[in-house]
Amino acid sequence: MPDNTPLPVFQIQRVYMKGLSLEQPNSPSIFLEEASPVVEVAISTTAMKQTEGIFESTVSVTVTAKIQDKVAFVVEARQAGIFEIRHIPADQIEPVLGIGCPTILYPYLRANVADAITRSGFPPVHLSEINFQVFYQQREQEHATQQA
Repeated sequence: MPDNTPLPVFQIQRVYMKGLSLEQPNSPSIFLEEASPVVEVAISTTAMKQTEGIFESTVSVTVTAKIQDKVAFVVEARQAGIFEIRHIPADQIEPVLGIGCPTILYPYLRANVADAITRSGFPPVHLSEINFQVFYQQREQEHATQQA
């Protein structure tokens, strides 16, 4: 007796840069500073259903570099992808969107951010690796705490 259960589907349809901005409010004087910049990084993820079985996942980052009290640069980037996700149990969709998709997109984001910073005249900033499973679990715990 054959099992007619459809096989799970997880496919990348497209990976793309959804947005990229770079600001250097204190150029060119900032290039004359001798101190090393302090770099702050903020990362977030989102996912939205587009149509049945098609989702857009986005990883966003803001990188701010300051030398003393002056902003050297601010880069905001959003790397996105369209994913086909079908025949996966409903309780597993959120983890796929919160862990699997960002894990695929993040290397593209890292490369694009490093390239933008280098092209702006600064040494590249290489974003650290991220364990999106831990990132997802932390977000879930924060959400549960807010609900309580």
